Amino acid sequence: MSPRPEVPTLRVRLLGGFEVTFANEPVAVSRPGRRLVALIAVAHRGRPAGRDALAARAWPELSADRAAACLRSTLWRLPRPRGRRLLVADAASVRIADDVEVDLWEAEVRARGLADDAAAHREPDPRGAATGLEEDLLPDWDDEWLLVERESHRQRRLHALEQASCRLRQRGHFDAALSVALEAVRAEPLRESAHRRVVEVHLDEGNQAEALRQYDSYRRLIGTELGIAPSPAIRGLVAPLLGRPVDLR
Repeated sequence: MSPRPEVPTLRVRLLGGFEVTFANEPVAVSRPGRRLVALIAVAHRGRPAGRDALAARAWPELSADRAAACLRSTLWRLPRPRGRRLLVADAASVRIADDVEVDLWEAEVRARGLADDAAAHREPDPRGAATGLEEDLLPDWDDEWLLVERESHRQRRLHALEQASCRLRQRGHFDAALSVALEAVRAEPLRESAHRRVVEVHLDEGNQAEALRQYDSYRRLIGTELGIAPSPAIRGLVAPLLGRPVDLR
């Protein structure tokens, strides 16, 4: 019996920017279509969204009848590569099709897995521990409904990265622990707990100069940006290296 042909993947990318691909090739989607797909994928995940509420949220400036008409038109105009649908709609609701992959959902599963590993004291995989957690949710969009969702995803991935760095460091995977911690710093340069993870890796490796350099970089950054000093928690990590409190101006 000959092997079954591989089914091409229909995929929605929301992290770092919006894109739809089919068989790894970009698919053109209209601006209203992009907004609708993103709204359903982010705010409803895999759950059906009621048509009336969805139309009102997607087109809040329009009357109920006009918003419903825009929803019908946008659904009709969505691309269907080789007959595959992005959204499945009936008289009452709309949802993401079952065979559509969404990178945001995969990243959330990844973040939960890292958090579960930390809670259960399991060793995370040092290979690609930060995979899927590098990008913010639709960073260039300014839609009001997206603000809380974006911040929620950012906090989940930052906590997951920091937890993974701690576990990797404790297991002696210093290279992976440092890479993951630096990814958290890149995502939020003013986040002290991320900088602490980096300092801790350097100290465990015996790289005292690197630890002090990381601390000093953070100290200067928050002094310039926020006009505040580092907390005692991070100062305490490097204070023994100098033999005195590290609160230099």
